[in-house]
Amino acid sequence: MAKLKALLLTEGYHGMISQVEGLAKALNVEFQHKIVRLNWLWNFIPPKITPISESILKDKKYISDNEKFDLVISCGRKSVIPSILLKKKNKDVFTIHIQDPKTNFNNFDIIVVPEHDGVNGENIINSKGAIHYITKEEIEKSKNYLVNKVTGQKIIALILGGPNKYYSFNNKELSKIFNQIKTSFISIGYKVVVVPSMRTPKKTIELAKNEFVNDGYTVTNVDKNAYLSSLAIADSIVVTCDSTSMISESAISGKPIFVAHMKARKNNYRFKKFFQLFNDMGITRNLGEKVEQWNYDSLNEVERVASVIKKKIKDYDFS
Repeated sequence: MAKLKALLLTEGYHGMISQVEGLAKALNVEFQHKIVRLNWLWNFIPPKITPISESILKDKKYISDNEKFDLVISCGRKSVIPSILLKKKNKDVFTIHIQDPKTNFNNFDIIVVPEHDGVNGENIINSKGAIHYITKEEIEKSKNYLVNKVTGQKIIALILGGPNKYYSFNNKELSKIFNQIKTSFISIGYKVVVVPSMRTPKKTIELAKNEFVNDGYTVTNVDKNAYLSSLAIADSIVVTCDSTSMISESAISGKPIFVAHMKARKNNYRFKKFFQLFNDMGITRNLGEKVEQWNYDSLNEVERVASVIKKKIKDYDFS
């Protein structure tokens, strides 16, 4: 039997790409990825009051093309309407949306939502943290990528996110994190490897580079191999609190994860629920707590979620 074909729809952010591609790979389907771009006004309108119309889209080609897809896997607010449009065009397509679509759940066959979001329903699958595309095999393959960049008997990986509507990533908060790294880890012999993400401002990368110039190595560009290699060579991992996606990704390593907290500029209730969940699971502790090694089962939620979906699509009519 030929592999099913999937169209992946996201807004182009790392966390979203990681989730849709991770699920597509776990489902063992062929896939192509499209970035959803909306006309200006509709960027600010919630999906529940957005018209189900191609007129809101900048690029309509993937809607109007006659290419047949068996599945649509979408993630993020902007991808909600295109997924619904594709379902209207072809009622046989199986649609999976990742994250709360903030619209009628019946618009999708399956919705995958992190447990800490508190969303439940008949077609909802809850995941512990975010599903993603990182695998242990990829981490091991990239191990040697940074091995000559940072040397030391003990290594701490600092994974940096970037500003969002909850966290400003200002220099005061960053300096506090960098000082905690020095106090907790470097003071007892650790070397640090700093890895930025797509949202990390250049000024933040430069700040880290200058701060740790004698204490390790700072990756200056977004580099997936460096990210994977840092997870492989590190004894412990620190991830900034703005990215539940990268905390979830790091948890596949099975290594101790310390969350670098910053002052929130608005109510971060969902983040707090996520932090509490991962703390209760024995995966994370807060940066500043005692430095020690601990063990937990490597978290691979995408395989568990995919196994549930496979059962649901096994007898689905894709004709």
